[in-house]
Amino acid sequence: MAASSSALRTTVSTVKLDKVQELYVYEINERDRGSPAYLRLSQKSVNSLGDLVPFSNKIYTGDLEKRIGITAGICILIENKPEKKGDRYEAIYSLYFGSYGHIAVQGQYLTYEDTYLAITGGSGIFEGVTGQVKLHQIVFPFKILYTFYLKGIGELPEELLCKPVEPHPGVEATPAAKACEPHATIANFTN
Repeated sequence: MAASSSALRTTVSTVKLDKVQELYVYEINERDRGSPAYLRLSQKSVNSLGDLVPFSNKIYTGDLEKRIGITAGICILIENKPEKKGDRYEAIYSLYFGSYGHIAVQGQYLTYEDTYLAITGGSGIFEGVTGQVKLHQIVFPFKILYTFYLKGIGELPEELLCKPVEPHPGVEATPAAKACEPHATIANFTN
């Protein structure tokens, strides 16, 4: 009897950890962080292989009601696609969620269409996370809607879960979230 009880607990734990949880986050470049910086290592007049783009932008809950923190990372230009009016980058960065921890992502980032990046790890409540994140480019390089498909972690806190605002070029965080008013931020949000 003990063996079947143990097997049941293991199965339940595995099912819970394999559950996919969706998390919506907006990244908005409010042009107040000096980001992005474009480093033309190729020394060519057009975007070229090896050019670097370090960046850091603000992130908000999908309903744009709360300031969560920031993104911080770098993109390495792999290919300029003039026929698509965009570029293909290798992106390596993190999204910081204050006291909750961070999520690290990596992969191909296309500036001209939706892209999926791998979730490579995390800290805090995101320790052990796996999955992928969809980047929906709204206005390059200023507005992105992320849809995270998270596996391997416990239930997400309610304050991070919401119905996202429909993406459109005029999307903005609420004035309270932009002003970082206490009711419109998460605990110890990263600035």
